Amino acid sequence: MPNYIRLKAFGMLAEKIGTDSLEIENPGSSEALRRLLLEQFPALQSLTFRMAVDRKLLQAETDISAGQEIALLPPFSGG
Repeated sequence: MPNYIRLKAFGMLAEKIGTDSLEIENPGSSEALRRLLLEQFPALQSLTFRMAVDRKLLQAETDISAGQEIALLPPFSGG
């Protein structure tokens, strides 16, 4: 089975990468994914964003397994 992950981007992040979802080869960790995204989509370098793996917001670097869904989340505030 191929080692791919699904990305979902929201808000201005989707605008910067040109799509709200894509499938990419798994880089293995959340930090490696962040570096890959900043390299492939330089427009993201000026933005702050968080990641969630399978709907759980990341608090620290995390290993990523094939088939997982990664959400790229723009800054948000509650109210």
